[in-house]
Amino acid sequence: MITRQIADELQTLIQEYPVVTILGPRQAGKTTLAKMALPDYGYSNLEMPETREFAMSDPKAYLAQFDAPVVIDEIQRVPELLSYIQTIVDDEKENGRFVLTGSHQLRLREAVGQSLAGRTAILTLLPFSIAELASASIEYDRFEEYAFRGFLPRIYDQKQRPTTAYSNYYQTYVERDVRQLIQLKDLSLFEKCLKLLAGRVGQLIDYSSLANDVGVDAKTIRNWLSILEASFLIFKLSPYFENFGKRAIKSPKYYFTDTGLLCFLLGIRSADQVTRDPLVGSIFENLIVIEALKTRYNAGALPDLYFFRDSKGNEVDLLAQSGRSLTALEIKSSHTFSAKMLKGLQRFQNIATSPLKTGVIYNGAPYKLSDGTQALPFKQAADFLQQ
Repeated sequence: MITRQIADELQTLIQEYPVVTILGPRQAGKTTLAKMALPDYGYSNLEMPETREFAMSDPKAYLAQFDAPVVIDEIQRVPELLSYIQTIVDDEKENGRFVLTGSHQLRLREAVGQSLAGRTAILTLLPFSIAELASASIEYDRFEEYAFRGFLPRIYDQKQRPTTAYSNYYQTYVERDVRQLIQLKDLSLFEKCLKLLAGRVGQLIDYSSLANDVGVDAKTIRNWLSILEASFLIFKLSPYFENFGKRAIKSPKYYFTDTGLLCFLLGIRSADQVTRDPLVGSIFENLIVIEALKTRYNAGALPDLYFFRDSKGNEVDLLAQSGRSLTALEIKSSHTFSAKMLKGLQRFQNIATSPLKTGVIYNGAPYKLSDGTQALPFKQAADFLQQ
């Protein structure tokens, strides 16, 4: 089993809160994390029909069977339990009493906000990071290998073939779960939307343009994207426009939380195809943005990730905020460093009011410039953001 970086934060939080809620996409390893980190806890899975029926029909009796700390999987299946859990933790006043997991954040966050406000900490677990794979001696020289294989635990634990794994993942979870949430009548339109979104990954989103290409209205596209985001399949990177007024673009960008699914949707069937794909730069950027997201989540922190682009086209690919300080990253799939990579960073430095650290993440060797800017290989992106 590969050790998860977020496990330390989980151990800390169960000492501080009566309930810890772990959110994340299907197959990200939430159950495995809880069982590995908390081997003495009881366990109950609400995906099991008979267990779910028991919890729904007699929630008091269901919860009464756990007289010690317990992990309850897929709590969003029976959100009514949260009110009863609130009563238990208020009466017992014991930290670490319940660990809950869920795969749909909108539904669960709303229920948690109503019943467990102030009583639960929330962690978000995404699939493996590059660093987590490295801790298990799983490393690749090329970013294309990481991008194509993706990061779902089962691909590594059970040596699954990536294309087959993501095909099954798509059919089993994306089509089933998301279709139920959206209540689709025509699945083909939604599939078209997903593939078109993959083709526009990392670009400024134009909801009307995407809607026209899919054949639905912009309101429907916004709804579909919000469901995909809530299901942890995509991540919305918001623009940073603090103190920049009308100069800053305010349209977001979208990235897939697993590059393996992105490559599958793009029709990429080998790592070598990533290199030749017209979107190789966007795939590389997707990988780095999500590595940054995992770094924040694994530390139990809010994402606080943005990009910047102004009306003249000046852009910084990724901004990571820590308090009042910013780390600005230019992300390029090139193997060769060029001074042209610094243009966006230099222009942003001229208008930024916050303390700023700058870097370039690319496919080449480490390089440090006289002004302190660092050019680093993609595997060092997470470390640079943590400095």
